[in-house]
Amino acid sequence: MTTSHESAPTTSTRAPLRLRMSDRPGLDTLDGGWWPQSRDLAVELADLADHFPPSLGRVQHAVISPPDWDSAPRRIRVQDGYVDLDAVPDDDTHIVLLRTSQRLTLRVLVVPPVFSAGQGAEALLAAATTGYAHSAGSLLETVTNEFDVDPDDHWS
Repeated sequence: MTTSHESAPTTSTRAPLRLRMSDRPGLDTLDGGWWPQSRDLAVELADLADHFPPSLGRVQHAVISPPDWDSAPRRIRVQDGYVDLDAVPDDDTHIVLLRTSQRLTLRVLVVPPVFSAGQGAEALLAAATTGYAHSAGSLLETVTNEFDVDPDDHWS
């Protein structure tokens, strides 16, 4: 699977946060999916933390898969303070672990920014679907190797 090395969009061109979370986190392999707009972790994680669903708590710590990002700072400034970061060397799971103020640890798929609209929507839906039991890598491989489909038909 190829990924992009393009620079982060400027604030004026940023689209709304592309995040889809499970209704029942903690029950499946994944708790949701996040489709960042670039490989710039500082910009993307700040956007995620600043727009994260309040019902799940405030993001306080993240553990990332380094191949998903161009660089990995140790700490990122967000609206409400900072998010501390760790990276697992040689981890290529395409998952970010998010620890929140509600003491939740959420396993969130990181969808590559270069995915088409159909691929991204399908990956987000599958990652948030209750009962989906495959790995993040398997999900991304399936989405990459299939023709774009209507995700509402495929994962329901």
